[in-house]
Amino acid sequence: MRKVILPNLKSLHMFENKKILITGGTGSLGTALTSSLLKTDVDTIRIFSRDELKQSQMESHFNDKRLRFLIGDVRDKERLEKAVEDINIVIHTAALKQVPVIEYNPFEAIKTNVQGSQNIVEACLEKDVEFALAIGTDKAVSPFNTYGATKLLMERLFVSANYYKGEHKTKFACVRYGNVLGSRGSIIPKFIEQIISGNKITITDPSMTRFNITIDQAIDLIFRVIKNGVGGDVHIPKLDAFKVGDVKDVLLDLMGCKNEEERIPVRIGEKFHEILINEHEIRNTYENQDNDYVIYENQLNPNLTETIPNAKKTTLTTEYSSDKVKTTPKEELKQIFIEQNLIPKKF
Repeated sequence: MRKVILPNLKSLHMFENKKILITGGTGSLGTALTSSLLKTDVDTIRIFSRDELKQSQMESHFNDKRLRFLIGDVRDKERLEKAVEDINIVIHTAALKQVPVIEYNPFEAIKTNVQGSQNIVEACLEKDVEFALAIGTDKAVSPFNTYGATKLLMERLFVSANYYKGEHKTKFACVRYGNVLGSRGSIIPKFIEQIISGNKITITDPSMTRFNITIDQAIDLIFRVIKNGVGGDVHIPKLDAFKVGDVKDVLLDLMGCKNEEERIPVRIGEKFHEILINEHEIRNTYENQDNDYVIYENQLNPNLTETIPNAKKTTLTTEYSSDKVKTTPKEELKQIFIEQNLIPKKF
C-alpha cells in the first residue's frame, strides 16, 4: 500500500491566497479536504451544499474566518454562478451516489450528477476559474448501473470542456478511485453498525475485492492533480485491494465481537471486483512523475509526453482491477483501520 505522508501543508504554495469552492463540501471528503486546506495559506474556502445542519456543525467545529458557507444545489445554475464568483479553484465532490437508491430514482441522479456537473463547467468558464477538478469513481468504468453511467458522463463533460473553452483559462481534470475507507455509505460503517447492533453481518461474497484507499491518499491525489494537471486528464492512483471477508474478520477482531455472517444476493448494480481502467482505455493511459496512471485523450494534443515531463506510456496490458493487484493482508488492514480511527472509541 502506498504510504502517504501529507507534506507540511504550509509549504503548498499553490494554495497561497487562493479562493476555493468545494461542492458537496459537507460530505466525508469535503470535510477532510477543508481540514487539510485550512492548514495552508488559502484565502477563502466556500462550502457549497444542501445540508444546513452539517454546515452549521462544520462552522462550529472549524471556527475559522476563512470558511464561507453557501446553501445551494448544483442543479441550480444561477446559484452556482454566484458561488463561483472570484473563485480560483473548484473541487466538485457533490453527487447522488447510493447505488440501489439511484436505480429506483435514475432521473434524479441525472439531474444532479450530469446536469449539475455541466452547470459547474459553464459557471467555471463564465467566471474564468483557474482549475476545476471533478471527483470520479470506479463505477464510471464500463458502467452497468445508473450511478456509474452518470459519473462517466460527468468525466466526459469535464474532459470535453477543455476542447471548447476557447480563450478561457480554466483547466478541467478528474480523479478516479473507489470508495474511501470509512466514508459514508461504504462497507466499513455498514459492518460496524451491524456489529454494534448485534445483527448478522450481511455479505454477498467474502471473496469480493475492493480497492483500498484512505482519506489521506485521496487528498494527496487531489492536491497532486491540482498542482500538476494539464486539463483533459483523468488521474488514477496505484492502489492495493482488500477482500470484503477480510474486512469483516478484522473488524470483529478489533471490536472483540463474534457476530454471525449472513450471505445475501447480489445487490442491484453491485460489481464483484472494481475496475479503474478498462482494456479500451489502456491505449490512452500514461504514468506520470507521481507514479499515477493518467488517461489522456486530448485530440488537440494527443501525446501527453509532450505536455507533462517524465510521462510515459503505461505498462498495463490488461484492465486495472481490484482482483489483479496486491491484496492487503489482514494484519496490515488492522493497522490501517487503527491509524485511520475507523473503530468506535468504546471498542
